[in-house]
Amino acid sequence: MAREKTRYVCQQCGAQAMQWSGQCSDCGAWNSMEAQADPGGGSRTSRRTASAARDAARRVQILSDVSEDLVPRMASGMPEFDRVLGGGFVPGGVVLIGGDPGIGKSTLLLQVLAQMQAATPTLYVTGEESPSQVALRARRLGLPRLDLPVLAETGVEDILAAAVASRPGLLVIDSIQTLHSSALESAAGSVSQLRESAAQLVHYAKRENCCIVIVGHVTKEGAIAGPRVLEHMVDTVLYFEHDVGSRYRVVRAVKNRFGAVNELGVFSMEAAGLREVANPSAIFLSGHSSPVPGSAVTVTRQGSRPLLVEVQALVDRAQSGNPRRVTQGTDGSRLAMLIAVLNRHGGVSLADQDVFANVVGGMRIQETAADLPLLLAAVSSLRGRPLPERTVIFGEVGLAGEIRPVQQGEERLREASKQGFQRAIVPAANRPRRGVRLGLHVDAVERLEQAVAAARDAD
Repeated sequence: MAREKTRYVCQQCGAQAMQWSGQCSDCGAWNSMEAQADPGGGSRTSRRTASAARDAARRVQILSDVSEDLVPRMASGMPEFDRVLGGGFVPGGVVLIGGDPGIGKSTLLLQVLAQMQAATPTLYVTGEESPSQVALRARRLGLPRLDLPVLAETGVEDILAAAVASRPGLLVIDSIQTLHSSALESAAGSVSQLRESAAQLVHYAKRENCCIVIVGHVTKEGAIAGPRVLEHMVDTVLYFEHDVGSRYRVVRAVKNRFGAVNELGVFSMEAAGLREVANPSAIFLSGHSSPVPGSAVTVTRQGSRPLLVEVQALVDRAQSGNPRRVTQGTDGSRLAMLIAVLNRHGGVSLADQDVFANVVGGMRIQETAADLPLLLAAVSSLRGRPLPERTVIFGEVGLAGEIRPVQQGEERLREASKQGFQRAIVPAANRPRRGVRLGLHVDAVERLEQAVAAARDAD
């Protein structure tokens, strides 16, 4: 009989080695290598039978012969959550959702299950709470239905056996770090257990056409704990985000095989759980009683949704020979580059000034449309003169001082007009087409110096 082989797996990054070492050669972690039986070590397990090979050959399909019928989606009962998912849950899809402790992951999923229970069989599997604790939270939230099937279990094989018996259309696992498989001897939460548990859940979802939502813990850096392969195995990855001390929560899609990435849904944490925010643009605007220097409003694209966001800048004389560039919600290195462009092509020097930039509401802007409003806010703060009231600004700033267009410019202007804005400073290429009426006075600029002059002259 063939001798069983042993491999050593790093519990930090998932790297494998044939012999033990004190330090992982891939990630450098110490004392993280644990022994694990190699399922492919024996000749019997590694050799495929002829019948299995023939069965695999019969499953090969020509892409043109595959049916193009649309996969029916299951509505969650919360339009904001459906937006992030790309229109609802997809049967057979696997969704991984992560976020800080206490941010509202379990609360949101419990509310979704209560909304869907009438139309779709569901099952809530908890590895961190008892059924009585789940019932206590459901009553506190005032859920419309309390006849939700709940299972307190951490064994993957037992969970899948219960799922086969009840055949739910939506299965929630809270959380993946508490699960363990009897096929492995390592502790729950280890890399090998996470990989094996996720693999069995994904296999069940595809075989039974069941949608599975997996809750994942996050590390102190904000990433989902465990190997990166966990995010590659699932179909959709969602992250809960929030500003410390704020009651607003943002659910963002960073991966979605069935919809747009970077899509987001906005919720408000109330005593009765998470409530959808009907007008997200309003929460990202400070609503000053009078115009203040250093504040500019821009329109950012988050997935398929345009959002109005306030960008703030504070410029103050540097107290040392090394001026600071501090950002929150934007890229700090890009701010330093934009300040150099402003000096060279805008005629405004900030070389001896500290510059602090912030995006209101804890929003993070990664697109270049915030370049122009950020610079004009900095100029406004430096001169102590507010930008024109009810003015929206967007545009990318190039190294040569040109104002480059951004995507969906007309849709951004339409959203600004809907929110009551009256003026806009935008790239010339984003000027509305002839005949399109938006109710805005549009200043279309081609150069940075023109944008600075337009902001000053429009006052």
